[in-house]
Amino acid sequence: MNTVRRMLSHKLKGVWTVAPATLVSEAVALMVEKDVGAIVVVDDGAVVGIITERDVVRKVLARGKDVNTTSAQEIMTSRVLYVRPEQTLDECMVLMDDKHIRHLPVLEDNQLLGIVSIRDAIKHVVAEREFMIEQLENYILDRRDFEGKAGATESAPIGR
Repeated sequence: MNTVRRMLSHKLKGVWTVAPATLVSEAVALMVEKDVGAIVVVDDGAVVGIITERDVVRKVLARGKDVNTTSAQEIMTSRVLYVRPEQTLDECMVLMDDKHIRHLPVLEDNQLLGIVSIRDAIKHVVAEREFMIEQLENYILDRRDFEGKAGATESAPIGR
């Protein structure tokens, strides 16, 4: 079963954070540098919000605000939905689809462990399904080989 914890252990990218007072221009620069679509806003070690590329476009650029004077706190989503490490990636995908979001922070005992993107979830779920299909195909082929060999042995003529 693909859990969030398992996925995080294989994920190369970390989770990047900013403080609430961080300027949007700095947050965007960090997103570009780290090639991520979301950054978690943390204050004294606690998750207080999340900023996504979509937030920047809709809450800053579309409203004519200046990225050099607008803070992360002004545009962040403060009601942060999150998942726990023991949850499955299927559960993450259902939550993301239901809430129309693309990123979920992962928290354990109020500690930020990472972030799951819809891309991460899809990648791992598809890989798991491909593995299962491969295993089933191997099982079917092995069964056919076994039955074919057993049938050939049984139907061979006995000493003449």
